[in-house]
Amino acid sequence: MSLHHIVIDAYDLSAQARFWAQVLDWTILSEREREVVIGADENASVGICFMPVTDRKMVKNRLHLDLAPGPDGRDAEVERILALGARRVDIGQSGTESWTVLADPEGNEFCVLRPKKTLIA
Repeated sequence: MSLHHIVIDAYDLSAQARFWAQVLDWTILSEREREVVIGADENASVGICFMPVTDRKMVKNRLHLDLAPGPDGRDAEVERILALGARRVDIGQSGTESWTVLADPEGNEFCVLRPKKTLIA
């Protein structure tokens, strides 16, 4: 068993796919009326699939993505992602966390972490 796609419901499939492709420096691999898939390349082990919904997001995510910053660091990545259309959100954090909470253009929360080298450090 292996993870194939992370599926995200989206009100505007193509806009969400473009946003996340820019955030992750991925490519839109497939764009259909009811499905848009992005990934590092078509042979990558995991991609993100956007599926249509008619309603907008109303409550906090039950699942979110944690993103590790590139060589420029967390603050630079946060500023870059904000310029792409994300916004800062408060979900009760204290301000001393080692991550920054943002939301994509449709309100889906995600975190930009401090630099990490392993899954547990």
